[in-house]
Amino acid sequence: MPHIASSSYRASGVFCNAHVNTLWAALKRKVDEVCYQRTRLDTPDGDFLDLDWSLSAHETASDCLLIALHGLEGSSNRPYIKGFVRFFNLKGWDALAVNFRGCGGQPNDLPRTYHVGETGDLHAVLEHVISLGRYQTIVLAGFSLGGNVILKYLGEQSDKLFKEVRAATVFSVPCHVPTANIEIERWYNRLYLWKFLWTLNQKMREKSKKWPGLVAPPFPPPFNFHQFDNRYTAPLNGFENALDYWQRNSSLPFLEHIKRPVLLVNAWDDSFLSPACYPTDWAAQQANFYLETPLHGGHVGFVTFDPNGFYWTERRAWDFICHTSS
Repeated sequence: MPHIASSSYRASGVFCNAHVNTLWAALKRKVDEVCYQRTRLDTPDGDFLDLDWSLSAHETASDCLLIALHGLEGSSNRPYIKGFVRFFNLKGWDALAVNFRGCGGQPNDLPRTYHVGETGDLHAVLEHVISLGRYQTIVLAGFSLGGNVILKYLGEQSDKLFKEVRAATVFSVPCHVPTANIEIERWYNRLYLWKFLWTLNQKMREKSKKWPGLVAPPFPPPFNFHQFDNRYTAPLNGFENALDYWQRNSSLPFLEHIKRPVLLVNAWDDSFLSPACYPTDWAAQQANFYLETPLHGGHVGFVTFDPNGFYWTERRAWDFICHTSS
């Protein structure tokens, strides 16, 4: 499908600044209407995932489900997740927000961690949801790291994908991880990098206490993703080193195998993304892959002043799904 360059998202005033857009959406947006019901899913390897459900208030039970995946060090409580959940609930859909391992408020049980290409857990969630026998239509929504997981999973599964999965929308996705991790180390992204590493290193401190012979305490703490992934993510998840981990988990090489409609929205001013994360020429040759590149939006920003509190991302995802998932 053609590259969608003429996006309907418009920023104005200070929100044309990518960092203002990014930080406002993360720190100022409030979505208080969502009340989750938590269940715990045991994974095949002996760990667990915390799943937060929000069912539609409509009188008749819904057979349509949104599954939403958060970004690095996020959770089901991030405003971009709760905004999607609320929007789809109001449309009569049930919603499920997945907390990656260790992101639901409690450390996971195994040394291994979630990561940018961990698709096995998404597969386990889908198997569980489909086994309930309630949903005929399932759509996926992912943000940043969660978006990369979805794109990689759809490419991996290709013809084997569950028939109930109709479409996906993903936003602000570092689909070429090696070069995106160079961008996050730029001076203007230092605040974000420090925040990520603060919580990541804290999790490794806790793991080092539980598995002292396997996980070394972060002293001195890693100060960039290359150091952190070399020391922790790669060895704990079966990769040779950080570069091996990044290369094997970038979703970009998997996009050509996707057989269901997918919309990727990456803003041109997203300071987390490298040029390789905008495959504009390649997108025009694909049947099921839609790439939209607004001029502004920042990283998982897309601030929108709507009387109902909705963001452009939610309306855009809904429009795409309505036009492609029937």
